[in-house]
Amino acid sequence: MVPFSRQEVQSLVSLPAPRPPAPRSERLLALAAQVFDVLVIGGGITGCGIARDAALRGLRVALVEREDFASGTSSRSSRLVHGGVRYLEHGHLGLVFESSIERYRLLRLAPHLVRPLAFVWPVYKGARLKRWKLAAGLKLYDALALFRNVRNSRLLNPRQVSDTFPGIRSEGLTGGARYYDAATDDARLTLANVLAASEAGAVILNHASVRALLLENGKAQGATVVDTLTGQEHTVRARAVVSATGPWSDEIRKLDDAQDGSPAVRGSKGVHIAVPRERLPTPPDTAITLLSPVDGRVMFILPAATHTIIGTTETPTQSHPAEVRASVSDLDYLLASANGLFPEARLVREDVVSAWAGIRPLVASAYSGSGDANSASREHAIHASPSGVLAISGGKLTTYRVMASDMVNAVEKQLGVPHQKARTGSLALPGGDFASFDAELAAARAEVGRDDVALHLVRAYGNRWRLPWALTRERPALAEPLAPGLPYLRAEAVHGVTHEFVHSLDDLLVRRLKLAFETRDLGRAAARVAAADMAPLLGWSPEDVERQLAEYSRHVERLFGIEPASR
Repeated sequence: MVPFSRQEVQSLVSLPAPRPPAPRSERLLALAAQVFDVLVIGGGITGCGIARDAALRGLRVALVEREDFASGTSSRSSRLVHGGVRYLEHGHLGLVFESSIERYRLLRLAPHLVRPLAFVWPVYKGARLKRWKLAAGLKLYDALALFRNVRNSRLLNPRQVSDTFPGIRSEGLTGGARYYDAATDDARLTLANVLAASEAGAVILNHASVRALLLENGKAQGATVVDTLTGQEHTVRARAVVSATGPWSDEIRKLDDAQDGSPAVRGSKGVHIAVPRERLPTPPDTAITLLSPVDGRVMFILPAATHTIIGTTETPTQSHPAEVRASVSDLDYLLASANGLFPEARLVREDVVSAWAGIRPLVASAYSGSGDANSASREHAIHASPSGVLAISGGKLTTYRVMASDMVNAVEKQLGVPHQKARTGSLALPGGDFASFDAELAAARAEVGRDDVALHLVRAYGNRWRLPWALTRERPALAEPLAPGLPYLRAEAVHGVTHEFVHSLDDLLVRRLKLAFETRDLGRAAARVAAADMAPLLGWSPEDVERQLAEYSRHVERLFGIEPASR
């Protein structure tokens, strides 16, 4: 394999498109040389949304992320942009309304990353949710969306449910309902906000950890940031500091001398598993909402490329965000729930291709007296510490844009600058400014020649799919797959480094692509293929490549490994 140099890549990509991000060395210098209006700490969906919103309003923005964009909860979700039909049961009508409006916006502003998904909710005799009650709830769901969803909900009879999902348990089936939400690629939605922020002028740096807050006269004026790739330390000065660190919020609070010791967030662990599609067949455009036969809580069975995703659990956790992962009991719960609905599937632990866990950072005060994570509100909250650090907690992926807007409003107020209206509600995310998804897909199919690769490229990059594909015209070997049977290309490893802030193998294979989730070796074989193309761009020696491969193996084992049963 003969890899590209950075200069060759830039000469090949002659299509009209925003310039790629500045080299990391230049961005590090900019961090140290400027005084920013706002420093955003945290590169999950919320922090990246805040950086984009603030930069579009004309503020000077820096964003730093300790690991990689979406490396926490934002890449370990149910991959849904949804109104939250299950929140109706707990009376969170305001959140459902807000989420439904945001779902409508994202379907228009990121049509490559957010796509309609039908859900079938089967109802069984004796279940706590009766068919009439489900119908009434879904009508309310339609109304809260102002009847602007893809389609309105409708009732199904038992045969319609069974025809949609052959093999579903027929005993006691009284019918069901079909309603609509949306699916997304959570990590790439986060990345799209990063790219938009960078293109709007923000200075963006992943693999950069905040070691200390810069406190002057009791007020936060920036932070000490360590480049974790080199160990170099930099002082970043900013007139306002925002913490959007999700489950890590309380760690940032500990750096603030003015903070008390009370926690701002409480973690709720959500676990998902992926099984081969042939073991649990689902239509590519339809998911299932079910009440788990184990404990009656709402969960999903979701289509995902060549796999089916089952999830999620929702339990309070004290696990550290960097160490949280699925346990044997989590797997058994999810498998038992799926087998209860599809008794002929007979899923066992060996069917699980991958399992992952994330921590939802719920506002600590949002929990009910029982401490039930399932009923805790997903509303977000903004707090200002005595030193002026603005922290946001709670919320959900679907409402990230509203959370970002609220936070930038608070930043403007703290800075005393005139209020600017948020532009994120009308501007397409990068790659999303096209008239027709079908037209883009047809163009990609004609150029690429493989349906699965064309669909992947358009869904991942939107109308920017031509950028990675252009690399294959001069170097046809880059059209080879990173892993047999999957649509991910070697060209995407090169493009990831030059255009998408990729600095490690897990940046590429876990978050820019979903390859690690979809292979039983968790992407280890593909990592060696990708490393050969990434090495000259990142300056890796042969010894560095071996270290990177070993680090990748440790990373995916930490992320996807299964906690044994407790004794």
